[in-house]
Amino acid sequence: MAIFTNTTNPTPFSIYDNESEFQLDADNIVTFVKRKLGDDVLSVELTKKQIWGNFEDATLEYSSILNQYQAKSQLVNFLGFATGSVMSGSEEKFIRENLEFLNRSAEPYAMEAGIGGSYDSISGSIALTGSRQDYDIYTELKDSSGNLLFDNTKGKLKIDEVFHFNSAAAYRFFDTTSAINYLNNEFSFESFTPETVFYILPVYEDLLRGGQLDLSNRVRRSNFSYKIMGTNFRIYPIPTTDSQLFLRIRQYPDPTQPSYQDDTIYGVSNMNNLPFGNVRYNRINSIGRQWIRSYTLAISMEQLGYIRGKFGSIPVPNSEVTLNSADLISNGRTDRDALKDKLRELLDSMTYDKLMEIQSTRAEHVQKQLRFVPMPNGKAIMIG
Repeated sequence: MAIFTNTTNPTPFSIYDNESEFQLDADNIVTFVKRKLGDDVLSVELTKKQIWGNFEDATLEYSSILNQYQAKSQLVNFLGFATGSVMSGSEEKFIRENLEFLNRSAEPYAMEAGIGGSYDSISGSIALTGSRQDYDIYTELKDSSGNLLFDNTKGKLKIDEVFHFNSAAAYRFFDTTSAINYLNNEFSFESFTPETVFYILPVYEDLLRGGQLDLSNRVRRSNFSYKIMGTNFRIYPIPTTDSQLFLRIRQYPDPTQPSYQDDTIYGVSNMNNLPFGNVRYNRINSIGRQWIRSYTLAISMEQLGYIRGKFGSIPVPNSEVTLNSADLISNGRTDRDALKDKLRELLDSMTYDKLMEIQSTRAEHVQKQLRFVPMPNGKAIMIG
């Protein structure tokens, strides 16, 4: 009599064939299924390999549903991390929470506000020519050495500032780096440069004064306005003499090929490349194994119905016997779908988000109950 371990290719995919507990249960599942379908009284037209294949299919279905719910709970913590092999083992780990997804989602807002994010900030100038109004940012913007800033590379740009004079620092308000002041501080000279002004004021007052100076320079010294059309930069009014226009530009990186090292873009991005493998049979507890047995029976019942449906009826002397193929198929499908629905319903109640809700409700109930617990000897310790 053939047993699982002595059979060549007992299952279609051979995923669990080398697990000792799967091997042991495989032989027992044959007896379980056949007896449930009427063996010992009626002939059950299923081979051992067919039942073993259904046993593997049921285990894979259980593993798949389990991993789907694990993905619902943990996908946000895996995003950006390296993808793994099919049998990585991550599906069995309770990984630590992280804020990578939140940080990545917030980065565009930080970039737009100019307070963070990952982008290249470029400053340069365009030589204005009298009587010429239109200029091209990509082909005419140069650095301080006169070299073109863009080498036939056109990406997404945003112009942060435009001014037709070289931007000056708010020197007289904040210049603690003046060379003369360094000497004065080093040798304790009781004198300072004429441009140094001291205020006994809050720091925010200095910031407001610096902002006021910068705004004053922009408004009072600006004689031009501009309009951007694609890569074209149009100056109003038309310059009458040769001069120089200074720009500070933000260049956004290609989201798939950033200019800096970022391996996270090749990492986990969705459920498809989560480093989840099939749940190992040896790790499945009694709850899961009972589900697998019942699911194996359901799909074996449906399979038996298809086999018997090929004939429809069997002729006997002076009559014929109609086989119960339709009932087997219907009952098998119903049991199969009910088992999956029940498992999903159970897992829905145990996602990490749902567990947090349960714990929160439990904590509230405990707090309410503790209000009715009498203090020992009528005494209480008040803290805070």
